[in-house]
Amino acid sequence: MDQYELYCLADGRFYDTLEHSTAEDADFPIVRRPVPEGWLHEATETWCYYAPGGVAPLPSQGWKIHVSARVDDAERAVETVWDYCMSRGIAFKFLRGVPVHVMLNSKAASRASSGKLITIYPRDEGQLELVLKELDELLRDVRGPYILSDLRYGEGPLFVRYGGFAERHCLSGGGERVLAIEDGGGQLVPDVRGATFSVPPWTTLPEFLEPHLAARNAVTTTGLPYAIEKVLHFSNGGGVYLGRDQRTGDRVVLKEARPHAGLDTAGRDAVARLTHERDILQRLAGLPAAPDLLGYFTLGEHHFLVQEFVDGTTLQRRLVHRYPLTRATCTPDDIAGYTDWALDTLDRVERALGSLHERGVVFGDLHPDNILLTESGRVVLIDYEVATLAEEGSRAALAHPAYVAPADRQGVDVDRYAMACLRLGLFAPQCTIMLPLHRAKIRHLGEIVGDTFTPEIAPAVSTIAGDERDDGELRALPMPGSAPWPDLRAAMWRAIRAAATPERDDRLFPGDVAQFQPGGGLNLAYGAAGVLYALEATGAGRFPEYENWLLSRAKRPAPGSGLGFYDGLHGIAHVLDLLGHRQDALDVIEISLREKWDRLESALFSGLSGIGLNLFHMDDPELERSALRAVDICADRLGGADDVPELSGGTNPRAGLMYGSSGPALLFLHAYERTGDTALLDLAAVALRQDLRRCRAAEDGSLQVNQGWRLLPYLDEGSVGIGVVLARYLAHREDETFAAALRDLRLVARSGFFVQPGLFTGRAGIVAALGCGLGGPADAQVKGMRWHALPYGGGLAFPGDQLLRFSMDFATGTAGVLFALGTVMGEQPRRLPFLEAAAQRRPVSNQSQKEV
Repeated sequence: MDQYELYCLADGRFYDTLEHSTAEDADFPIVRRPVPEGWLHEATETWCYYAPGGVAPLPSQGWKIHVSARVDDAERAVETVWDYCMSRGIAFKFLRGVPVHVMLNSKAASRASSGKLITIYPRDEGQLELVLKELDELLRDVRGPYILSDLRYGEGPLFVRYGGFAERHCLSGGGERVLAIEDGGGQLVPDVRGATFSVPPWTTLPEFLEPHLAARNAVTTTGLPYAIEKVLHFSNGGGVYLGRDQRTGDRVVLKEARPHAGLDTAGRDAVARLTHERDILQRLAGLPAAPDLLGYFTLGEHHFLVQEFVDGTTLQRRLVHRYPLTRATCTPDDIAGYTDWALDTLDRVERALGSLHERGVVFGDLHPDNILLTESGRVVLIDYEVATLAEEGSRAALAHPAYVAPADRQGVDVDRYAMACLRLGLFAPQCTIMLPLHRAKIRHLGEIVGDTFTPEIAPAVSTIAGDERDDGELRALPMPGSAPWPDLRAAMWRAIRAAATPERDDRLFPGDVAQFQPGGGLNLAYGAAGVLYALEATGAGRFPEYENWLLSRAKRPAPGSGLGFYDGLHGIAHVLDLLGHRQDALDVIEISLREKWDRLESALFSGLSGIGLNLFHMDDPELERSALRAVDICADRLGGADDVPELSGGTNPRAGLMYGSSGPALLFLHAYERTGDTALLDLAAVALRQDLRRCRAAEDGSLQVNQGWRLLPYLDEGSVGIGVVLARYLAHREDETFAAALRDLRLVARSGFFVQPGLFTGRAGIVAALGCGLGGPADAQVKGMRWHALPYGGGLAFPGDQLLRFSMDFATGTAGVLFALGTVMGEQPRRLPFLEAAAQRRPVSNQSQKEV
C-alpha cells in the first residue's frame, strides 16, 4: 500500500495517526472495553496489542495465526477472538478499526500483509493446532480475503505463517534495518514477508498442516485455454497478465480479481468491480476507445476477465519521455514542440472520452496510466472497474488523487473535471494533487503553465476551479523568485509556527509519515530537531518552548528509536549542541554509544557515516576515538570500486549521499581533513567511484543515479547528492575523471521541473546542493519553488512527499525548503551539516599521490 493513504484518514491538512482522528467510528467498539486485570495492552496507529502479564514470555518466533475477515464480519471476528484468547491467556493483536481495515485491504494495499485483521501468538505447535481447530468452528461463517503470505487452514478465515513474535532487527542485504528472525545457526536474518507462502529452511511445517498445503497446491492453471506469458501489474485486488489464447495464438490480457480483497471506498471488493467491468465492456462493445471483451472465467475462488491486447504505450510513459522541463537542455523550440504534441493528444483523448459518454458511460478513473496510445493513432481507455452510468449521476469509488473530482461534481462532470486535470497535468505533472490543500492554487498553476507553455490551458483551469473564487490569500504572500529574502523567510517562519503542536507528546511539528516511527517526531529528518535546526540556521532566533519540548524527550528515547544522524539520536544531539545545550547533547550521545552502534549500516542517514561525522563535529578527544572507529569500520566494509552492482539495486539498492557510498566518502574526507592521511583520500575516491558506477547519462547528458526503471537527480539518493561530495573531494585532489563527472552531475540542476518540493527528494534539494558546493546559478530553481507554494497559517508552506498533505519537517517539508533557500539567499548562508566549505589543504593530484 502507498503508506501515505493511511495517514490521510485522520486529518485533511497534515499526515496524522488515527488515534488523533475526531471520527467517532475510527475504532472498533471493543477497543474501549476495559482490559482485564493482569493483561498488558498497547495501542498504535494501526494495531491494538494484548498479552497476559505475569507469565513466561512468549518465544521470540514461531508459527503465528492470522484471521482474515471482510468488513461485514470484522467486528464479530475481533470480539470472538477477544473472548477466546482472553479466557485462555493467549497473546493477540487486531487492527484498531474499520478505516484501517479497509485501507489495509484496499486495492493499493501491500499484497504481503493484506487480509490480516487479527494475529494470534500460540506458545507452541500443540497450542497452534488446538487454537486452529477451535477457532475454525467459532469463525465458521466468517469470510475474508486469502492471505497470500500464509497457508490457509481449511476453507475458513484462518491462516498460518512462521515469523517473528518479538520485534528484532538486522541489516538487509542493502544495509537497511529490517525486522528479523533467527536462522538455524542463531543468526538474525530478515523476516521476509512476501506474497507467497514458504517455510524457512531451518524449520518444518507441522505435520497436521500437510493436508492443507496439499489442498493449496492442487489449484493450478493446467487445462485453461490461456497461457500466462508475463505479469503486467500486481495490486492487492489481483494481477494483470499478458497471455496468449492457445486456441488462436492471439495475445490477450487477463485481469484477475481476488474475493474480499482490493476494497474501494464503497466497500466493493475486486470481484464486484471486475464483474462490473465486464458489464461495462459489453455495453461499449465495438467502440475503438475501449478494448474488446473476449471472455470471463473463475479459477478456484479467483475471477478472470479476458480482453483484447492493445499494443500501445501509456500516456504516462509518453509524458515522462517527452516532458521538456525535466531536461537540462530544454529550449524554446522543445517547449513549443511538446505543447503541440500535448494539445493534439489531449484533443484525441477528449474525443475518446466523449465516445464513452455517447454510450451512457462515465469512465470515472481518467489518468495517464489508464490511457493507451497506439502507433496507428488509436486512443484506448483501460480499466473500467469504477465506471458508472451517466444516467445514475453517481461518482466512482476509486480515483487517482491528482484527478479526483471534488464532491460537487457528479456523473459526466466527474470525467470533465478529470479531463481538465489531464490538460493541466500534461504541463504540470501531479500538481493537481495539492488542490484539496488550497483549491484556489489552480489559478496560480494555470498562470505558471500559461507563461511557460500555452494560454490554452485557461478553460481547463476554469473547469477545475468551478465556483471557487481566487481569494487572494496566495497572491498576497511573498513568492520565491520575486520576493526579498527577509519577506519570504518570515512567511515560512509564520507557517511553521502556526502548525506547531507543543501540547502533543509524539510530535511538535507535523511532517512526513516517518515521524510516527519510534523517535521520528524528534529527529533531524522528520522531527522537531530538524525544524529547530532550519529556524536557527535562517536567523529566526530562539524558541524556548520548542527547545524545552525537545530537551524533555531527547534523553528518554522511545524503544526502537534510531541512533543515526538524520534518523535518530546523533542528529538530535547535533542540534542541541548548536542551540547551546552542550551537556544535554553529550548526554544524548552517551545514550547512543551504549547501544550496538558499530553494527549499523554505513549510510549517512542512519548509520556509521553520520555518527562518525557528528562525533568529529563534537570536538572531544574521547568522542574522536569513536569517530575514528567508525572510519575504520566503514573502510573495512568498503571493498573496491567495482564491488557494487552497476544498477542501484541487487545487494545494495541505494546510491547517493544519504544511503549510498557518498556518505562514507564524506566521512573519509573529514577524517583526512583532520589527520592529513592521504590514504583516506584514496578511500573517498573508491567510495565515490562506487556511486558513479551506479549512474548513467540521461538523454540530455546529465549524469543521474540509475535505478533501472528511473533515473534519480535528488539530494538523498540521486546525482546532486553525489555531486556535493565529489566537489569537496576535488578541493583536495585533482582528478580529471571526477571533474568531468561533476560537470555532468551538475547538469541536472538546470532542469525546470521537479514533481516534489522537498529537500531530500525534490527541488529544494537541488537548491541546497547549489548552495553546498555543487556550483552553478540557483535563481531558476529558487523561482521554481512557486510551483508548490501554498498558504498556511498566514504564511507560506509546502506539501510533503506525495503532495497530499502539508509538511513542516526538514526532509520533506517547509523547514527543508526554508533551509535550502537560505543556503543561496541568506545574509550569512549555512550549508547542510558536514558540507561546509572544505578545510584548505594543498590540492594533491593523482600523479603526486602515486609518487608518495
